[in-house]
Amino acid sequence: MKKHDLTHARHDPAHCLAPGLFLSLKRGDRKKLKLDVVYQLSEDETIEFSGPEPLGVDDMRILQGLVAMAGPVGIVLSDDPKTETGKQLRLFLEPRWESVSENALVVKGSLRNLAKEIGYADIDGGKTFRDIRASIERLWKVSIIARQGAKRRGYRLLSEYASDETEGKLFVALNPRLTQAIMGERQHSRIDMQEVRALKTDPARLIHQRLSAWVDRGKKRRATIETLMAYAWPNTCGPSGTRDRKARIRKTLQEIETVGWTINEYAAGKYEITRPRTNTDTSPD
Repeated sequence: MKKHDLTHARHDPAHCLAPGLFLSLKRGDRKKLKLDVVYQLSEDETIEFSGPEPLGVDDMRILQGLVAMAGPVGIVLSDDPKTETGKQLRLFLEPRWESVSENALVVKGSLRNLAKEIGYADIDGGKTFRDIRASIERLWKVSIIARQGAKRRGYRLLSEYASDETEGKLFVALNPRLTQAIMGERQHSRIDMQEVRALKTDPARLIHQRLSAWVDRGKKRRATIETLMAYAWPNTCGPSGTRDRKARIRKTLQEIETVGWTINEYAAGKYEITRPRTNTDTSPD
């Protein structure tokens, strides 16, 4: 894979829109906080994410990269793989019950390629790879309970994971929702990877993912500054903190404009947000 081959990620909307799934963390937050997020997708459908540590913006970027890599280079494992490698991978995943008949999507690549595709400016080998590996392991520890009507199902955010510290190789199997979104079997949100690589701040990255799952390409929607603040910081704060956050949101919106979005403040604290039709290619999905 050449540098920056990936144009977009076909992401699952629930992983993009769940409030508080990814946070801009302060030093020490991972030791003090846990992940406990419930997102109501519809009247009869919820998805619950839980884990021993909260997920940060670095984890969000890693997941975006894995989902993007799974599109063009992921290995699709049917319920009856024909090759010996496919059979071994299928056994490695140990599917159970309903998942026995589902396709699985496996990313095989390298830590270095993943780092490049999500826009890591300095790849210093050891430290970068350790950080990426730690992020993937945090994602793997996240448990998901999905409920639709009377049916409930549990799985991990990443179904399986393995890496090689010596060679930097990477193997990740994605969960059923992500697999179905990438393969077009359920609704998906398109995340532009050129925009992902260009953004520099945590609030911009958080808001960009939420907006990408909310605003279709070439379309516009309206949001208040309070709504946008909640995308970046779901917890409440006092008056001085609120003033500071509003100032940061205004700078964040300017940063998002630099990657091609149009943002018009049509009234005080109210914004019309237009997503560009396309930045990197003309594919419809």
